[in-house]
Amino acid sequence: MMNRREVLKSVAVMLGGAFSAPTLMAMDNWERKVTANAENLQLTEIQKNIVAEVAEMIIPRTNTPGAKDAGVPAFVVMMLQDCYRKPEHLSFVAGVQDLEKRGFLSLNQQEKTKLLKAVEADTVQQMIAYNVQQTKMGDNEDREQMKEVPKGLPYWRLMKELTLLGYFTSEAGIKASFDYVPIPGKLEITKLKPGQKAFAY
Repeated sequence: MMNRREVLKSVAVMLGGAFSAPTLMAMDNWERKVTANAENLQLTEIQKNIVAEVAEMIIPRTNTPGAKDAGVPAFVVMMLQDCYRKPEHLSFVAGVQDLEKRGFLSLNQQEKTKLLKAVEADTVQQMIAYNVQQTKMGDNEDREQMKEVPKGLPYWRLMKELTLLGYFTSEAGIKASFDYVPIPGKLEITKLKPGQKAFAY
């Protein structure tokens, strides 16, 4: 049976090995049950509903469970609260507040999709600025500026990574993506049929 570290590695590979450094650190904190922050992440009920709706739009319910079915919204909040540092708290809350100001929950499905695509497009530029910021950490002047205005990983990057991580490490997500075999039979080479899921033990 795979342990949590192996599951997380498998998810990272499945997602193209593209987890950000803050998320990799958060995953390590999660595994070691280390709390990264003394301060709690503060989200209102409306903001939590926005998190849930965005997660469901990233992984909607079809013939398989969606993000809400897999408990992803609560996972996102828990991970941010327990395993990320203050800069990510600030950037995540700013992103959710922006969606709240734009009346995200009152939009129809097409309008929500259009808005999230715009947020995703903006994230490209935010990631460029974020990466430049990370390379300047050795400069004392830049470090002082970063203390004044901490810039965490952009909201959309955090939201997408945590939604995928939460879903594909949940029982519902694993069963939706793999044929789960709790008691495997003999070890043998099996050729999968077209469209057949891989096996997870």
